[in-house]
Amino acid sequence: MTSTRAKSRAVFIDRDGTIMHDADYCSDPKQVQIFEGAAAALSRLKKAGYKIIVITNQSGIGRGFFTEKQYRAVEAEVARQVGDDLIDATYFCPDPPREPSKCRKPAPGMILEAARDHDVDLGHSFLIGDKEIDAECAHNAGVRAIRVRTGFDKMTDGSCADWVAEDLPAGAEIILKATNE
Repeated sequence: MTSTRAKSRAVFIDRDGTIMHDADYCSDPKQVQIFEGAAAALSRLKKAGYKIIVITNQSGIGRGFFTEKQYRAVEAEVARQVGDDLIDATYFCPDPPREPSKCRKPAPGMILEAARDHDVDLGHSFLIGDKEIDAECAHNAGVRAIRVRTGFDKMTDGSCADWVAEDLPAGAEIILKATNE
């Protein structure tokens, strides 16, 4: 017997440089500064029926710059600042660069794991991130990509993203318009 239950739509969102200012190996909750309008944008996406799933490379753990406990404290502060119950799940990859990894973006591992865990329809989902590896990760997972200009690398010429937006609220607007077309 097959299930007739519809799969969920999701917006996968990078954390550092997309939801919050990139503090470069953020390990202290006091460093968390959510971008203006980020919480409202997440709320609009949630109200439109999207699951909000954060996916974030955290190589600082693998490099020994900070511990998973410190990461979890930062994650809790991000959730507190954006508002209770807006973020459905968070996935992080501690692997350092230049080592084989199935989860470190641009590899699609975090998205694929989240899709299994939350019964997500990747074909009707999006990823918003501030780096080219976010757009590549989205495409590697079969998700549409929006690249925002709020991180360290604001140059988006030649991006493989499906759309480029100034910030998370503008990215959310693109998704809401695409959903209604």
